[in-house]
Amino acid sequence: MDRMIYLAMTGAKYTLEQQAAVANNLANVDTPGFKEALHRLRAVHVQSQALPSRAFVVDATVSARFSEGVLEQTGRALDVAIAGPGWFAVQLPDGGEAYTRNGAFQVDNGGMLRLPNGQLVLGEGGAPITLPPDRTYLVGKDGTINAIDPANGQVEAVGRLRLVNPPVTQLQRGDDGLFRLPAGTPPPPEDPTVSVRGGYLEKSNVDVVDQMVRMIALARQFEMNTKAIQVAEEDDQRATALLTPR
Repeated sequence: MDRMIYLAMTGAKYTLEQQAAVANNLANVDTPGFKEALHRLRAVHVQSQALPSRAFVVDATVSARFSEGVLEQTGRALDVAIAGPGWFAVQLPDGGEAYTRNGAFQVDNGGMLRLPNGQLVLGEGGAPITLPPDRTYLVGKDGTINAIDPANGQVEAVGRLRLVNPPVTQLQRGDDGLFRLPAGTPPPPEDPTVSVRGGYLEKSNVDVVDQMVRMIALARQFEMNTKAIQVAEEDDQRATALLTPR
């Protein structure tokens, strides 16, 4: 009974967290470059000499599925998708560096290239990219951004995206959806093998049907855990009644 209570209690807790992760996956099904969050549970024994039977559930695997999403043509000049492995580098508010596959870039009033949620897009050497006004833009396969003067058709290279390819096993997703390397890890060098496609966006790799099925399975799993807690409580009451002197 002791093991049953702990497994059911902690199982219900982490099942709720898994439901939140699945809900977040579904909410980001239309977010360019989004990577599906993965959670796996396992039972472990409590390290205790007094109650060796006690066990509980832990969220053993919190990671992401890094498979590539489908590339969708948008025709917008500053929509950029990475073809194959690689990441865009962006600047965090604290000056740090984070990584994303979301290439839906925008230009603010000051000419700075940003993500839709405001982070500055970094160029070669880790400096933010500034684009000249009143130009049309063309992004090359190597990440070079060319500005075209509509008055005379003159083409000028105005920046190059910082494209990196850190080991995905080291990447950790933050609350803002961006990926980071562990604290103290130096930023990765720029990778010349990373290729991009202008006028395209990488779609999320979330499978809607799979996530809906998983949500239903998690709901049933949560019901089973709560039912197990109720059964343990009823068994405890019966045992107490049998042991109580009359």
